[in-house]
Amino acid sequence: MKIARFNYQERICLGLLTPAGEACEILAIEAAGGDLMIALMARLLAGEQAVTTGVSVPVSAVRWLPPIASPSKNVLCVGKNYAAHAAEFARSGYEGGTPKPSDYIPESPIIFSKAACCLNGAHADIQVPWTITQEVDYEAELGVIIGRGGRGIARADAYAHVFGYTVINDVTARDAQARHKQWLLGKSIDTFCPIGPWIVTADEVDPENLEVRCWVNEELRQHANTRDLIFDIPTIIETISASMTLMPGDIIATGTPAGVGIGFKPPKFLKPGDVVRIDIAGLGELRNTVR
Repeated sequence: MKIARFNYQERICLGLLTPAGEACEILAIEAAGGDLMIALMARLLAGEQAVTTGVSVPVSAVRWLPPIASPSKNVLCVGKNYAAHAAEFARSGYEGGTPKPSDYIPESPIIFSKAACCLNGAHADIQVPWTITQEVDYEAELGVIIGRGGRGIARADAYAHVFGYTVINDVTARDAQARHKQWLLGKSIDTFCPIGPWIVTADEVDPENLEVRCWVNEELRQHANTRDLIFDIPTIIETISASMTLMPGDIIATGTPAGVGIGFKPPKFLKPGDVVRIDIAGLGELRNTVR
């Protein structure tokens, strides 16, 4: 199933994408003030069926919203998780010093976070506060949506905790990242996490063999496959859950491949009017304009 959260006629709805992808069937779901998608996930994982209202709306009439509105924590992210990107980031000089090739590949997953306030719709604008950053970058990533919570999740059990997958753009202010000597502020600017347009349930996805592509103004910048991840999804879930309890609706961004703006000489940062398009095979497409 492809399950979307969207605004239709000034009403927030959940819907199932039809097989041809031209319409959404609105679901009958209420959450008493809670997160609609997390409530639906709980029911589906308990064996209940998704119930539609009988109303189908064309996708052209909806405005995509982040599939998860209220994750229990920040978006959890993995840094330097493709070898070629780890190398281009090391060579960029944004961490200071002169790296050796042996420094490129991390020995353990690098986990950081983006504040949940930066979640943004799949086709919404990226609103850049140009007074605090001039070096805005893009990062195409596979997103993992946790369905069953837990702490101390073993690698062998990790996939049983995944509800589905989505597409993420980990937009980053590189100069803020360098200025503050850590990643939170440069990663967490409002609108800096386009996500969606929907969640594809885990039963329909082979997460270890997905093509990830990113274009800026139709110039292909990133192209890789998730089989190239240094740390796979079970390792990431095991690592994070060893420290913190994962909850239903938590979002994990698994890392970006080579081809980000700082990887070019000179760097290719985003400018007002640029359109960033990210596609992951079978999961859908983000298309966001920089403002």
